[in-house]
Amino acid sequence: MLIIRPVDFPDLPQLEQLAVQSRGSITTLPANREYLGQLIGLTQGSLRKKVSLPGSESYHFVLEDSDSGRILGISGIEASIGLDSPFYSYRIDEVVHASRELQIHNRIPSLHLCQDYNGTSRLCTRYLAPDAATAANIHLLSRARMLFIAGHPKRFARRTVVELQGMVDHEGKSPFWESLGRHFFGMDLSQADYLTGINRKTFIAELMPHYPVYVPLLNEAARNAIGQPRPDIEPVMDLLEDEGFVYRGYVDIFDAGPTLEVRTDDIRSVWQSQQKTLGVSDDQPDADQWLILSNGETGDFRALMVRGNPDSPRVTPDVAERLRLRDGDPVRVLALGADDLLI
Repeated sequence: MLIIRPVDFPDLPQLEQLAVQSRGSITTLPANREYLGQLIGLTQGSLRKKVSLPGSESYHFVLEDSDSGRILGISGIEASIGLDSPFYSYRIDEVVHASRELQIHNRIPSLHLCQDYNGTSRLCTRYLAPDAATAANIHLLSRARMLFIAGHPKRFARRTVVELQGMVDHEGKSPFWESLGRHFFGMDLSQADYLTGINRKTFIAELMPHYPVYVPLLNEAARNAIGQPRPDIEPVMDLLEDEGFVYRGYVDIFDAGPTLEVRTDDIRSVWQSQQKTLGVSDDQPDADQWLILSNGETGDFRALMVRGNPDSPRVTPDVAERLRLRDGDPVRVLALGADDLLI
């Protein structure tokens, strides 16, 4: 049975394996044992902390096969970004150039370095092992953390963002980075991502251009990459857009991947999920609808996917035990639509 639960220290070896397997594609999952240990420690500390307003807390959850003990994936939420170090983005805007004498009026698309998302919550570190990347697992790993937000709204900001990895070519290089970032940083994108991932971000403020970057001065491949996700994560972007996330012209400063945003209360899985009373019985009714169920705990948070009736969820004693719940306990229920598992 596949279970979502908070990451814990015994998971470190398998977490390292996932980081190596991701090959640096996830900035917040670097192959660095010390950093990954800190990530686990921050999650455990955040779960034990009493929170009335979001701060520097971070919550990471793993997708575990409870029968084998194998960890198949990880996903996370940062409660409020930009508090300890600035969170940089490029805002796509226009610079107007006009000549009254020549009657010429030009609007030039440009990239403006900004910190507009400081103070927002952020979904991050979503990685699923390739051999486990089914539609059901993608939904469970991505949406279970939304149920954690729904159950603990005071822990998160009014707005939530998520960054998607940008375009790379057949050699794994980012056309945007090669056209812009390399000239200022003098390093490969993978190294810049790694330094950012382990929270060594001062080099960004020191080296990044602070004046607007005129988009027409970039080469064609770089221009075409702006705001475009990596093709293999388009299903994840579709899922996020279905959750209510929208692109408003902000991109990553390294690879120009799109940043999506939404009011936290407007996240579909947050407002659609409902508290119900759990029934526990060996006799299970026939049901075709897939549900994601979660308890209301913090440190003992659990979520899983089952078939059932969203209005009166009923599970077997084994499933209830995995959820850390008993008959008659409250349970949060998210019903998945018929099209949800088609990605």
